[in-house]
Amino acid sequence: MRQYAELWRLPSAPLLIVAGIVGRLPAGIAPLAILLFLADRTGSYGVGGIAVGVYGLATAAVAPLLGRFADRRGFTAVLIGTGVGYPLAVAVLVLTALSDAPLIAVYLAAGLAGTVVPLLNSTLRAIWTDLSGSDATRQTAFALDAIALELVWMIGPVLVATFVALTSGTWGPVIALTGAGTAALIGSLAVAASRPSRRWRPRPTEPGTVRRTPLRARGMVPALVVAFALLFGTGAIEAAVAGFADAHGTPALSGVLLAVWSVGSAIGGLWFGAQRFAVPIVRQYRWTLAACAVGFAPLAFLGNAWLIGLVLFLGGTAFAPAITVQNSLVAELAPRGSLTESFTWLSTITYAAVAAGTAIGGLLVDRPGGVTAALLLAALAAAIAWAVAAAPGIGLTPRKVSS
Repeated sequence: MRQYAELWRLPSAPLLIVAGIVGRLPAGIAPLAILLFLADRTGSYGVGGIAVGVYGLATAAVAPLLGRFADRRGFTAVLIGTGVGYPLAVAVLVLTALSDAPLIAVYLAAGLAGTVVPLLNSTLRAIWTDLSGSDATRQTAFALDAIALELVWMIGPVLVATFVALTSGTWGPVIALTGAGTAALIGSLAVAASRPSRRWRPRPTEPGTVRRTPLRARGMVPALVVAFALLFGTGAIEAAVAGFADAHGTPALSGVLLAVWSVGSAIGGLWFGAQRFAVPIVRQYRWTLAACAVGFAPLAFLGNAWLIGLVLFLGGTAFAPAITVQNSLVAELAPRGSLTESFTWLSTITYAAVAAGTAIGGLLVDRPGGVTAALLLAALAAAIAWAVAAAPGIGLTPRKVSS
């Protein structure tokens, strides 16, 4: 654990770690809470899945613009603006649904909330890249960031499940969404006030060159395609688990199963971040993607909650390592002066993929045999992620390290 101890001693590292977990709790709370809230209000998981999809796609559409602004002007204004705007937008979504407004109004409100999700993923990864003085330290930082997200995905569903179990299918998710808005506000303001955030300055481009969009960097688009396929599968699994728990008369079980998955992922990420591999980063990516695909594959053939939980735990141990390597790869592929925007594109793909997977998974779950179909879809998506990354000549090997 020496690597983690060294990371903890970096300037403001404890604040960034804690505030990053708190501020990103909406990532673990909002999708499941919105899905359950609207399914209870409308009687359809399809409606809830579409709303989650709109929420995620709105985040995906706006995040690159916010990332580009942050690369040029700094993080403070973006973090404060989204940190304050998010809880207000969540309140609009809740009130719209409670008032039995038309579905189009609910979807628009979900989209509004999605546009102001705090830009913490990209900001923190850019800050960690600056603070880490070596590739080894950066891998540990990204592993810790992946673990932090796993804690978010573990704590978030458990909170939703707890509130649903203690209250009702309507008010439990409402309380969870209120907590998500509060956490976003606190975490965003804390990161914005941190010394690394306040002292961060945009990276100038090389003299005589024009600042390039990250999408034109060699290997970036294939890397984002791989990320989309992997994260699409996680969205489908989330919808399938929710449908499985509801079919067995225990909606709160969905949060428990998703939390078990996150525990496995966090353990895998903790181990991975303490290792130093001589294997090239692209090969590490292919191996971790293959492990994710193998972990997803058996889920569709299990009908027992205990077995599903066990397989989610075991398969989850490969997920955080895959995300760690994914972040390192994007950092190396990023053009100079566009690091935050590059990570924002990765976040955009993440939100879009999870949203699309949840939306399609939700539509499948509403039909006979839909849980099995959604889980098969997740396994197929992970296999596609590995196949794309393993394709020869795909261009994922970085030519330089971003500075």
